[in-house]
Amino acid sequence: MESIAPEWPVVKGDYVVGTPESGIAVVTLASTFESYPDAAIWGTCKTENLGAEKIIANIISNSNIRYILICGGESRGHLAGQTLLALHKNGIDEHGRIIGSDGAIPFIENISKDAIERFQSQVKLIAHIGLTDLDKIQQIVDEYKDKDAAYDEEPVVVGTTKKKHAVPGKPISGDLMVSDEFMVDVTAGIIYSAEAEVL
Repeated sequence: MESIAPEWPVVKGDYVVGTPESGIAVVTLASTFESYPDAAIWGTCKTENLGAEKIIANIISNSNIRYILICGGESRGHLAGQTLLALHKNGIDEHGRIIGSDGAIPFIENISKDAIERFQSQVKLIAHIGLTDLDKIQQIVDEYKDKDAAYDEEPVVVGTTKKKHAVPGKPISGDLMVSDEFMVDVTAGIIYSAEAEVL
């Protein structure tokens, strides 16, 4: 059984990949530290919604990761660390709100309840919000990196949905003709084929 999804990590973010076979990931919240290569992945999380979604996506797509160390300074207002703890403990309600979060916008919109349940069962959270001592953080990584075997299910690949922007209708006239084939609608900031129908 493969324990790591192809092209892992599957979602882009503010992180550094260390040893993908490691059993621990490190989330440094609003703090930035030099990464420690014995962690599977090491990065920040400053928001309680999209940041949490990216963490879930990248964790459940690597079955080796069994622990997440949450450390560093909390992000004001967003409370990403407190929200991750609430999400792991309580999940979400029928509206996607993270139960028990004190963050400003604690909603999961792009990750399914099944993915959240996988996250809850695959990993344990090690809560050290406020910890900035890099030596202590590295000691925790060393303690947990080989502690458990990989989760006994295949990696799950999910992605966070990108917002789709509607393309405005075909312009009646372009503001600038680039060539016989293309014109620019400067107001919309879009280059159109002079012959194309835009829906």
